[in-house]
Amino acid sequence: MITIKARGLTRKFDSVTAVDNLNLEIEEGEIFGLVGPDGAGKTTIMRLLTGILEPTSGEAWVYGKHIVKESETLKDYIAYMSQRFGLYGDLTVMENLNFYADIFGVPIKERASRIDRLMDFSGLAPFKKRLARDLSGGMKQKLGLSCAFIHTPKILFLDEPTSGVDPVSRRDFWQILYQLLKEKVTILFSTSYLDEAERCKRVGLIHKGKLLKCDFPVNIRKERQAKTLEEAFISIINEYEPK
Repeated sequence: MITIKARGLTRKFDSVTAVDNLNLEIEEGEIFGLVGPDGAGKTTIMRLLTGILEPTSGEAWVYGKHIVKESETLKDYIAYMSQRFGLYGDLTVMENLNFYADIFGVPIKERASRIDRLMDFSGLAPFKKRLARDLSGGMKQKLGLSCAFIHTPKILFLDEPTSGVDPVSRRDFWQILYQLLKEKVTILFSTSYLDEAERCKRVGLIHKGKLLKCDFPVNIRKERQAKTLEEAFISIINEYEPK
């Protein structure tokens, strides 16, 4: 089942084309990595696919919902964790989870079991009474992911969620994502870390708003005869850039 489909998706800001004719399909239960430098267009793609921004041209469907015509209905099926996810520092871990449960309309009778489950797999249970502002960077990201997942969405949009997080916390975060994949959750993950891109089933290289390459990491390395994904992507970008 294709859960994300974009056809000719384009977004312009005045004379700047932030996303240029994006064609993409992502399957259910897949973790797909959007990889590229800062300013490449990754965040704009996320905001288009979550219905926050309207495209200048082109169309896209997420879980069968049109991103413009059915943007309100779409919200029931997705979660978007932006680079500055809105945790409330003066609320505890538990209070943040309950707050987002209210926002997403999680029924009271289901709330306790959902929160307990999220606490368990994120490792937040020992910190449930701690204020969010007193958490480490890695724990804040785990709390952000838990809040985003409180309504059990079908698709997670994660915009550079491990930026600035220490290596151990990044590893723990990925272990949580792999647990979600077992439940056939689709994950669109943007990153500028090439070692993280290797963890994705498929990756797409975004550069200056264009999708330059989309394939399995191992195939990209083989095609470019590169030892690492970073080496392969540099080769692709150098080929794309005008001499």
